Amino acid sequence: MEQETKELRRVGLKVTHPRMRILQIFDEEGVQHLTAEDVYKNLLAHQEDIGLATVYRVLTQFEAAGIIVKHNFEGGQAVYELDRGKHHDHMIDVDSGKVIEFVSEEIERLQHEIAARHGYVIEDHSLVLYVRPKPHSRKG
Repeated sequence: MEQETKELRRVGLKVTHPRMRILQIFDEEGVQHLTAEDVYKNLLAHQEDIGLATVYRVLTQFEAAGIIVKHNFEGGQAVYELDRGKHHDHMIDVDSGKVIEFVSEEIERLQHEIAARHGYVIEDHSLVLYVRPKPHSRKG
């Protein structure tokens, strides 16, 4: 609780009950990608009297303050995750919508090599792979 209070104050946001609870939900869930509706359902499950409009407002404030990152993956709702400061890429299971995080030093190196080959330096990037589970092979 103390860490969340410090984080809010560090970015210049007033410590309020809705902000604290929403931040705690992201901390509790670990490395998760949550929609605003996921956050709202969690609050309802814990009998919190915080409306969906407040959830959206707080998420927007957190995004502007750099506490969370918003992703708009193709074909789905916006999802949010805590900004832990470590770069990672994403795979989206197109059947289930599941978001899988991964880190590949090889992919990072290749991206920088390709940019350099074309006379550029990467300022920022995002890699999203849309995947489907491999079909099970039938052995018979």
